[in-house]
Amino acid sequence: MTTILVVDDDREIANLIRIYVTNEGFNCLMAHDGEEAIQLLEKHDVNLVVLDVMMPKLDGLTACRIIREQHALPILMLSAKTEDMDKIMGLMTGADDYMTKPFNPLELMARIKSLLRRSYQLNQRLQVGGSGSAKTAQHVIRLGALEIDKEQHRVNVDGQQIHLTSIEFDILYTMAKHQGRVFRAEDIYELVWNEPFQGAHNTVAAHISKLRDKLKRSGHSCIQTVWGVGYKIELD
Repeated sequence: MTTILVVDDDREIANLIRIYVTNEGFNCLMAHDGEEAIQLLEKHDVNLVVLDVMMPKLDGLTACRIIREQHALPILMLSAKTEDMDKIMGLMTGADDYMTKPFNPLELMARIKSLLRRSYQLNQRLQVGGSGSAKTAQHVIRLGALEIDKEQHRVNVDGQQIHLTSIEFDILYTMAKHQGRVFRAEDIYELVWNEPFQGAHNTVAAHISKLRDKLKRSGHSCIQTVWGVGYKIELD
């Protein structure tokens, strides 16, 4: 059974999320601070974490960094803060999505299901890729030293793997398929998140920034900003 860990020091909100999660047929674990959340992750198989930002003992941003280092699972962050920088910080620490309080529980469940579908599809691709099936050229994009393998959901630069989140990989693959094309933030969001764009420019910008940093650290700089328009992939 799919298990979702809800982490929020506001017990009323945590219980509200639990009701909606269990009504959808998912198993729900609850924690009320970051330390308790990390302990539960060590003991249980969890498929997704809903993580509040402002919590005692260990805040959500710090907990997110620790979880991301130890577990490859989707993280959806919640916060009462609405400033753009708070959203960006949440995404930069490794979160896959971000919602502000108060939130619509039905929208929250839609986001959760979307992240679970993406995670399931990634795991299926990894299982297929690891089964010894032949790798065909149409699943691999090469841009200089950069190799993007769609089947195995793997990115290499000069043979060295770069570890990307599922969203970072999908952004890179989507843009690499159309080298030189300028993608607006709206285009990227609707193609990658597969839902209507609702002014999520900073969400896209945060993921692009993190992806660009990972590529630069490997010595490969291919994502360029076209000011006032969007982003494109082009070799230096």
